[in-house]
Amino acid sequence: MPSLTRTKSIIIGVVAIAIAGGSYAIVDATSGSGSSTASSGPSTASTGFAGRSGSGGGSNARSGPEPGGTSGTVSRTSTSGFTVTTAGAVKVTIKETSSTSYENGTNPASATAVTTGKPVLVLGTTDNTTITAAQVIVEPPASNSSTASEVIFFQKGRSGSTKEVGQIPADYVQGQGTIVSGTEADQATEAALAAYPGGIIDRVVKLGNGDYEVHNIGVNWPHHVFVNQDFKVIGAND
Repeated sequence: MPSLTRTKSIIIGVVAIAIAGGSYAIVDATSGSGSSTASSGPSTASTGFAGRSGSGGGSNARSGPEPGGTSGTVSRTSTSGFTVTTAGAVKVTIKETSSTSYENGTNPASATAVTTGKPVLVLGTTDNTTITAAQVIVEPPASNSSTASEVIFFQKGRSGSTKEVGQIPADYVQGQGTIVSGTEADQATEAALAAYPGGIIDRVVKLGNGDYEVHNIGVNWPHHVFVNQDFKVIGAND
């Protein structure tokens, strides 16, 4: 009997260790900051889309919210901001601050110009599907219909595309370049959204030759829009 008791104790101990180890593994896998989801770029559980992060060890790794923007139609307003629904049906939360500036077309305006149903272009700091607005342009210039029709809007389970259009900088390597802000980021963002609306710009990278790579999330294609030093779109790829 003593031998049997010791055997049961050993078995119980092994099972307890296995359960404890299994529990640790589950916690570690779900709470670790180095998960595959985190390393693949910005994503959102509510929509399921993810951006494509850079590779190659450059300086454009997105470490937090960066300058960018979006365009679409105002679908909801509140005391703290409003919601924009993009051409690709992605809902973007816009936070207004005391320093947010407004234009209606090309004329100065106030926050009252932002009303439900109005088309807007929002420039600011992008954190996935939330943008803290620096500038809101109501009734912005129309998109370029010839390229806008090429956008593959996000749809869960839908494939994107590996095609390249236009001119891709010859020395372009994904993950290289320097994230920019200010006027550079705003002008590159505006150009990219005019050519390929429907997504969210979450960073703008200046490449070695002076051109820009504008990173586009919330669509299945294109994820990279290339803008030259004159802020003209010259190409796009996945």
